[in-house]
Amino acid sequence: MLVLVANLGSTSFKYQLFRMGEQGGAVLAKGGYERVTDYSAVIDDALATLQRDGVIASADEIEAVGFKTVLGRDLSGCVEADDRVIEALEGFAAVAPAHNPPYANGIRQFRKSLPKARLVALFETAFYQWVPEESSRYAIPRSWHEAGIRRYGFHGASHKFIAERSAELCGREDVAQVARRLYLDGPREISGAPFRAISCHLGGSSSVTGIRNGVAIGTSMGFSPQSGLPQNNRVGDLDAEAIPYAVKTLGLTLEEAQRQLTKEGGLLGLSGVSNDIRDVNDAAANGNADAALALGVLVDSIRHWAGSFLLRMGGLEALVFTAGIGENGACIRARVCEGLEEFGLVLDPEKNAACRANETIISRDDSRVKVIVIPANEELVLAREVYRKLS
Repeated sequence: MLVLVANLGSTSFKYQLFRMGEQGGAVLAKGGYERVTDYSAVIDDALATLQRDGVIASADEIEAVGFKTVLGRDLSGCVEADDRVIEALEGFAAVAPAHNPPYANGIRQFRKSLPKARLVALFETAFYQWVPEESSRYAIPRSWHEAGIRRYGFHGASHKFIAERSAELCGREDVAQVARRLYLDGPREISGAPFRAISCHLGGSSSVTGIRNGVAIGTSMGFSPQSGLPQNNRVGDLDAEAIPYAVKTLGLTLEEAQRQLTKEGGLLGLSGVSNDIRDVNDAAANGNADAALALGVLVDSIRHWAGSFLLRMGGLEALVFTAGIGENGACIRARVCEGLEEFGLVLDPEKNAACRANETIISRDDSRVKVIVIPANEELVLAREVYRKLS
């Protein structure tokens, strides 16, 4: 099956074409466009490029298109990208303004450009459909909840892949099979000991998720992608009273306060240096106290959320790092794991230092809890889920 994965941003379009089968998938081609103003033109140009380069003879060979949609309020899961999906995306566009409108527009355009292909939306919230209600509710008036304000969670494709792959690496094929078929069969009971994992997706956008027997039990991100850990330039968690206080005290409009929190917060706001962790690391190494503080706040937040899931699950078999910072940040990984020997987690300093974006167990051989680095590949994850959905 030829599956095109479409990644649409507010001004960008990236794609990868996969050949998918029972044994996995292979990338046939990839490309992208920046400063996009006309999605129809770039989509048609991408399809023409695939034909001109001899990757496909005709656009009709593409059997499916997958979209990593973000937030649809009551609509989630891995579903056919139909009118219902477009309405859900547009109905919640105010919460995810950089993501929802481009995907709604992109789905419409692919309907025209590839009328024979099946379109599939994998919502970022899909992995959290089975989170217990007490972990998804805010302590707000019922009318607010009925308006759609709740913990949704994001980075679902990445965390679901970690649920599956970490179980495989730890010899728990029973749990891996639950995670693998979760969107098809839902959660299933397993026999024997539980398999509890904490997945740390750390990159420009970061989140931590607790996973029990292949199913999420909670996550650090909540109502919007602006929550949880400090992001590259997004604030993360913030007391609800901080915004009205800042508006009054600093003379800001609500819109300007929102802009600052999403564009000037996070690592950028703390360090005053950059929203790129590499620049922040360099500045901290050269004695910049604000940059060092930014790293400390990030580590503290990761440990805060990981610790909460450890307690809620009553133990841990695997701590996993993924995404750009998680895969490459040996110092961050070491600081997150520091002093956890009494919990059965013993990091191997040499393995940790040597690991750069490759799949590796970096805990000591005698560590009861496995510490694992698993590179992220959300495009492949999406292609797999589309294939599973349509096969």
